[in-house]
Amino acid sequence: MFAATLVQLLNRGLGRSPRARQLTAELTGKRLAVIMPEVTRFTLASNGATLVLEGADAAADASVSGGALSLLALAGPAAQAVLQRGAVTLSGDTEVAEKFRELAQLLRPDPEEELSLLLGDVSAHQLGRLARGARELGRRAAHTTLQNLAEYLGHERGELVPRNEGEQFLRGVDALRENTDRLQARLELLARRRGAC
Repeated sequence: MFAATLVQLLNRGLGRSPRARQLTAELTGKRLAVIMPEVTRFTLASNGATLVLEGADAAADASVSGGALSLLALAGPAAQAVLQRGAVTLSGDTEVAEKFRELAQLLRPDPEEELSLLLGDVSAHQLGRLARGARELGRRAAHTTLQNLAEYLGHERGELVPRNEGEQFLRGVDALRENTDRLQARLELLARRRGAC
């Protein structure tokens, strides 16, 4: 059911993107196995015009495996980071996998637009604004909490060095290193002059 819903959402976006239609045509007959260990496995294929869902045991040209959130992140701007940290593994024909990944990015559903089909434009927009506001509030709260914790650990408990003191210390270390290098160069010059006499 999840896979069928996902394919319907992706296919709805095909009309909005000429590049997505081109990729769908290029992927005609190609299959991608999507594996969420211990959750589900399905095979996504292109018939040239749309994406179709095939049986879980269908032969695939490439496969992608990972947790649900990591797989969703592949369609976002941080796809490379997800791959680098190993949250998702790719196997098989990497060119096919890359084309399916690009297709997923192009066809990524807009939650507000999908809600508008159910609730209407105004309600969907209001819910979208509410969700964006909640996300921003959460981000600010997390930032403030970390800042307060660092300040507490630095000033009250003395377990962390405050940022300005740490930066001042590092500048002093750099200056000392430069002075030591200059002194060593002078000593070497004096030693060569003394050896030449």
